[in-house]
Amino acid sequence: MSINTSQHIHALLTEAFAPAALSIEDDSAGHAGHAGAREHGGGHFTVHICAAIFAGKSRIQSHRLIHQALAPLFPHAIHALCIEVLPYTQQ
Repeated sequence: MSINTSQHIHALLTEAFAPAALSIEDDSAGHAGHAGAREHGGGHFTVHICAAIFAGKSRIQSHRLIHQALAPLFPHAIHALCIEVLPYTQQ
């Protein structure tokens, strides 16, 4: 599940934002067995993304855009998401 979910996250974010840099980390193994894990399903992921669309946007605005792009994966494929928007510098 996790490999496919990571790939799905990557595909959705690439399609939505054409990022200059993107990495997805599956943190699910570190959260196995925590309270509520069985009921909620889905994995824990960290996204590191750098894209022109986020330049000049607040952290909240950037996170909202990312959550909108990944909406089809909540809550069944993604239970928790950590987001790091990296600074964009035009080259």
